[in-house]
Amino acid sequence: MSIHAPAPEGHAVRQDPPGEAPESAPAREPRRRRSRVPALLILPTLLILIAALGYPIGWQLVTSMQKFGLTQQFGAPPEFVGFANYAALLTDTNFWVVLGRSLLFCFLAASLTVVIGFLLAVLMKQVGTVARLILQISMLLAWSMPIVAAMTVWVWLVDWRRGVLNWLLTRVGFDAEGHNWLAEPVTFFAIALIIVVWMSVPFVALSIYAGLSQISDEVMEAAEMDGAAGFQRIRYIIMPLVAPVLSIVMLLQIIWDLRVFTQIKLLQDAGGVANETNLLGTYIYQMGVGAGDFGTASAVSVLMLVITVAISWYYVRSLMKEEN
Repeated sequence: MSIHAPAPEGHAVRQDPPGEAPESAPAREPRRRRSRVPALLILPTLLILIAALGYPIGWQLVTSMQKFGLTQQFGAPPEFVGFANYAALLTDTNFWVVLGRSLLFCFLAASLTVVIGFLLAVLMKQVGTVARLILQISMLLAWSMPIVAAMTVWVWLVDWRRGVLNWLLTRVGFDAEGHNWLAEPVTFFAIALIIVVWMSVPFVALSIYAGLSQISDEVMEAAEMDGAAGFQRIRYIIMPLVAPVLSIVMLLQIIWDLRVFTQIKLLQDAGGVANETNLLGTYIYQMGVGAGDFGTASAVSVLMLVITVAISWYYVRSLMKEEN
């Protein structure tokens, strides 16, 4: 027996159908209290990461707005000039020449590296175990070799006085004795391109091979049964499946090649003409360490960071879309 309170005048009273139980409001789930322990544990790492990354960028921004000269070598504080260094750079023809040269070299080197690395990865997938191990060990040795040691060998190969390249060309009939390959910008950058690609291919090839290893044999057998030939399998089966890997290695390679410095500097020291073969890395070094103009050198570094972010933005957006 239940007792109902009388409804106020003017209000309709809801009558439950006979024989049915009255509807009850859905029970609310108890709100879970989130623990703050993970956030507290990750906070010190986050602060260290922000400090480690933010301090150099902040120092570069401050320095890029200062003017350095002879008096600063005797302890005088640098003069604050605002954006004058940036204005001087953007109106300097030589800066635009170096920037265009750097971008062209960067995209050529990155594209060649990814193409050769992809072909090597496909080759490793097709050959037997012994041949694959030989390829992988050879690439690991090339990848692990210190840059200075590798550059010593390359400089010896192209040396104009006792280099192996000139010796071989002379033996086969070319007039190459005493020819300096590093004196002309075209041959200088051709040799630099070969060296940079040679040093970068192992990482790209092994990364793409790891992606190829995730493709199941059933997929390849089905493509073969459907009549897909070798190139068709690469174009329509393999490349779409490893597209995320190709995107990330292309992004990393562009950033790596835009910052290339050691190879270009050592080739310049071995006989190259610095002013005609500068890329952004050696240009910053020449202005900062060589001329003592740290303000303008820092401004170039900041612009280089902006260019790197702008180039990377398309690939980052593509990766984010694929993740979604």
